Amino acid sequence: MSLASMSLRRLDQEYALEERGRFFIAPETEGDWDEEHHVDHRQLVLSKADALASENRLKEAVDMFSMALRYGPVRPDQLSSLVGCVLRNFKKKSEESPAKSEPNWTQDCEFDCPGCHSFIAEPVTVTCGHTYCRRCLQHSTFSNCKLCSEDIRRRPEEPRQNVILGGLLEKWFPDDVKRTKCIREAEGLLKSKQYDNAIALTSQLLESDSGNLWVRVCHAEAYRGLKQYRQALETWEACLIATPSPEGYFQKAKILQEMGHVDESLQVFLQCLAVDENFHQAKREVELILHDLLAPACDNVKVGLRETTHSASSHLRSKTMVSESQDRDQQTQLQAQHQSDTWAASAHQPPTASEKPGRSESLERSGLSRAHSLRAHGIGGAVEEGLKRVSSAPQLGDPEKGVLLKRKLSVSEAGPGVAYSHSSKYKKQVATASAATPVVTEETKSHRTLPKDLLDPNDFECSLCMRLFYQPVTTPCGHTFCKNCLERCLDHNPQCPLCKESLKEYLAFRKYTITQVLDNTIKQYLSKEHKERLKLHTEETKELSDLTKNVPIFVCTMAYPTVPCPLHVFEPRYRLMIRRCMETGTRQFGMCISDSQKGFVDYGCMLQIRSVHFLPDGRSVVDTIGGKRFRVLSRGMRDGYCIANIEYLEDTKVNDEEDLDKLQVLHDQVYDQARKWFQNLENRFRNQILQHFGPMPEREADIQATPNGPACCWWLLAVLPVDPRYQLSVLSMTTLKERLVKIQHILTYLQNLSSD
Repeated sequence: MSLASMSLRRLDQEYALEERGRFFIAPETEGDWDEEHHVDHRQLVLSKADALASENRLKEAVDMFSMALRYGPVRPDQLSSLVGCVLRNFKKKSEESPAKSEPNWTQDCEFDCPGCHSFIAEPVTVTCGHTYCRRCLQHSTFSNCKLCSEDIRRRPEEPRQNVILGGLLEKWFPDDVKRTKCIREAEGLLKSKQYDNAIALTSQLLESDSGNLWVRVCHAEAYRGLKQYRQALETWEACLIATPSPEGYFQKAKILQEMGHVDESLQVFLQCLAVDENFHQAKREVELILHDLLAPACDNVKVGLRETTHSASSHLRSKTMVSESQDRDQQTQLQAQHQSDTWAASAHQPPTASEKPGRSESLERSGLSRAHSLRAHGIGGAVEEGLKRVSSAPQLGDPEKGVLLKRKLSVSEAGPGVAYSHSSKYKKQVATASAATPVVTEETKSHRTLPKDLLDPNDFECSLCMRLFYQPVTTPCGHTFCKNCLERCLDHNPQCPLCKESLKEYLAFRKYTITQVLDNTIKQYLSKEHKERLKLHTEETKELSDLTKNVPIFVCTMAYPTVPCPLHVFEPRYRLMIRRCMETGTRQFGMCISDSQKGFVDYGCMLQIRSVHFLPDGRSVVDTIGGKRFRVLSRGMRDGYCIANIEYLEDTKVNDEEDLDKLQVLHDQVYDQARKWFQNLENRFRNQILQHFGPMPEREADIQATPNGPACCWWLLAVLPVDPRYQLSVLSMTTLKERLVKIQHILTYLQNLSSD
């Protein structure tokens, strides 16, 4: 039997002892096993705990994680699987609950922020094209877009306001912009700890806009700074009734945590994660709470867990005493003083790890420190019961399956009093809140309508093309341009055309997403102007799609039908040309060699784009293959690159059978001669040809099947070491016989040269 299997078998035996009531492993047994086999029990226990959590076996997983913490230090983030298990049970029971489900927010107004549902003052457009208020991005409470779920983690510097949109909003909604400035003033009062003044200002703002999330944030934090936690909770409750948001649940849970209601704060943190699973701050808090409740310092927690897992009495669930709660509230005020001051001074930014008591200590001491802190808050015996209270809540499990961890709290332990449930307590709070704070409802929300008399098409004009925005995109520096206009500028210089800020990172990312709020506003309120702009763009695209008139010409090298032609495109004019070929869908352009008199020669070959690989600095490697041959009829210029009107060339077919037989014989002779020449080449030359042009094409049964004749002729013409002008003369021929004779002369000359 392997060491790993022995360890797992030993682990199962230990876990069976746990179920029979022997919660701790005998020290001598554990020591003997470790000395003999040197097995990392902690890692094995963690692996099994993760497996149990992934199977949704909450009770067993909790016991196993408790065992892991007794073997050695465990980081809070290693409890992520347990958090996931608890959250899944929480969401499952929430869905089964007959209670009214939380309303889903829809963006009724295009000028509402998807993050906080308030007016989108100080608008910042993120990488996906949606726009948020700067405050939401500064607090960074979410990493994925609320509308499209795309990752929108911003760069470390300050988010830049959308200049065009910011100016328009100030013109259209001056009162809302003024209100936003007042919110900034309230935040300044919080930073300077002028809490009474902040309450007066936010109360005034709530009278005119009771649905503004950030006004309520400031209002609640002012009460929090004054240690009036009940009023702070009431403010959040009133806001969460109409607009449930993960930010609201998170702040509510933080206040409960400061008050010492650890188990209740844990449930609200879970509510936050149920709304937004990517709310990483809430997940970290849940991990820390579970870690501290399972830490070895709280030995009674394990004993209580063992006792309560064998209890099946349904009437013992999740109850506590009013007297106990009142004692906790009174004793919390002094203990939470330092943490609340830190929170309020940072203008409702979440405390960092270094600011939280006990977080800077080692993992071995963190659980003990937090446990002592909880006892100091006046929870007393409730510390040991904390995990049981949370786990026994109806949302966390299924009592029939034994997943619930039930709480047993006798009257003798808690003292005389009236028992009440978690939900009824907060119903009472909300009732109190309605008298002191206006409750937000859909009717009290302000719905903005864009004033049409202030609409001016000139406000939506691109500063590069001086026309109405078409597919507007916003750069990280906050400036907006037409997508095509910006791309053309970046072809020449990776800088913002207006402020000259470097856009190298933006260019490397190559994601020019449309700014949705501007695009939608133009389509909705300037529909006539948008249709005219769209018509103009369609006409330009149609003109670029013609493959006989004004065909783009790449003046570079010789190209041949069926022969690959890889290109390294770095000049701005050809970057534009390649991009247009891709956007129009033609994926074709002409290739000619240069001519000192005319600019480029009279004959060339069309190239079909197979793929384009863009490099971070804007250059590209374009994989093409030769198509039709053409003759130039007239020349021109467009945006720096050459264009031409062309006609396509085709070989004249031989219809006489005798002449066709002679042509077939000539083709076979040239093919055999070419194969012999290629096989006699030195290995290095042959390998270079194979790497660049591929193998020699196979002999074709019908030599007149295509307008350009057999592919082997063009492959030979490409690899034979002859002057490009001579190659051009062969390319321009429209009879297969003449082309074969020319190639035969070249092969004969090369063979004679090698023999001499």
